[in-house]
Amino acid sequence: MTHHTPIHADELDRARSILTTIVGAYDRKVVGQHSLRTSLLAALVAGGHVLLESVPGLAKTTAAESIAEAVHASFKRIQCTPDLLPSDIIGTQIYDARTGGFQTQLGPVHANFVLLDEVNRSSAKTQSAMLEAMQERQTSIGGVNYALPKPFFVLATQNPIEQEGTYQLPEAQLDRFLLKEVLSYPTIGEEAEIVRRVNAGVYDEPVVPDAPDDGSAERPSHPHVTVEDVLFLQALAKRVYLDPSILNYIVQTVYVTRHARDYLSPRLASYIEYGASPRASIAFSTVARSLAILAGRDHVIPEDVKSYRHQVLRHRIILNFEAAADDVGPETIIDAVFAAVQAP
Repeated sequence: MTHHTPIHADELDRARSILTTIVGAYDRKVVGQHSLRTSLLAALVAGGHVLLESVPGLAKTTAAESIAEAVHASFKRIQCTPDLLPSDIIGTQIYDARTGGFQTQLGPVHANFVLLDEVNRSSAKTQSAMLEAMQERQTSIGGVNYALPKPFFVLATQNPIEQEGTYQLPEAQLDRFLLKEVLSYPTIGEEAEIVRRVNAGVYDEPVVPDAPDDGSAERPSHPHVTVEDVLFLQALAKRVYLDPSILNYIVQTVYVTRHARDYLSPRLASYIEYGASPRASIAFSTVARSLAILAGRDHVIPEDVKSYRHQVLRHRIILNFEAAADDVGPETIIDAVFAAVQAP
C-alpha cells in the first residue's frame, strides 16, 4: 500500500470506454439482471469468480456468453452431471496409435470464460478438480502443468430447488468464489421484453459492440474489446487507492461476523455457526476496487464496501439449523453486522 501509483484521467477514460462496450453487448442480449451484470463485471475486473444461484431459465448462459463475445475471448460451457469426471474438465492424455505415444488433450476449462452449469450436480472429486484449477490457475495432466489462459473467469451456477443427486459445495470451497449472486424472476415488463427479443431473433445474432466514438462511420466487423483490454482493467483495479480507514472498516466488519455475540442481539448471534474467514476481507478490498473502476473513480469509498456486502458475505457466513428453521437468511445477519460497525 505504501507504493501507490496514481491513476491518470486518460486511464479512467479508457476503462470507461472498455466497460461501456461490454455493458452494451450484455444489455443487447440480457433483459434486466443489472445486479448480475455488475457482479460479472466487478469479478472480471478483480480477476475473481462468481457463484450464481437461480432457478433454470433466467439467462445465466446468455449473460456469460454475451460478456465473452464482447471481449472476443474463448468461452466454454460445461454441463455438470454426476458422472462427469475430472478429466472431462481439465483434459487427459490420449494414446496415439500412429506415433505410439500419448497426446495431451486439454479440457474445456482451458478457456477465458467458463460456465459451470449446475456445479452442485457433479461429484465431490470433479468439483475439487475444478476448484483447484480456479485457485491454482493451472491444471496438471500426466505430470505436466498447463497454465490457464488470462483472463480466466468462472461463472458457476447452482439450482436452489432441492433435487435428487446434488452434491452441496463444501463451505471451504464456496469461499473460493469472490461473489455469490442470487437471481430473482424477471418483472412482467422484463419477461414480455424477453419474449419479444426471442421472437425477433435477437439471440440468434452474434454480439457486435457499437462502433467506437472516433468519428468513423464504419462499424467494426469484430468486437474491439480485447483480452488485453481486460488485463488492463485488472491491472488498473490493483492501483485503486484504498484508504487505511476503509481497510480498517472492512476488517472490523468481518471480525464482527466471528464475534457476533459481542455486537449483535443474542437471537441473531445464535444463528451464526461460523463467521467469515480472512478471504472475506480480501474479497471486500478487491471488489471495492473493482466497483471504484466501474464508477470511474481512482479511490474506494465506503459505499463500495457496503453495496456488495450480500454478494461478498452470503456464502462465507455459515448459519446453523435454527436459522433455516426460523427462515432467517444470511442477508438479515449481514445487514445487522454492517449496522453494528461505524462506517468511516
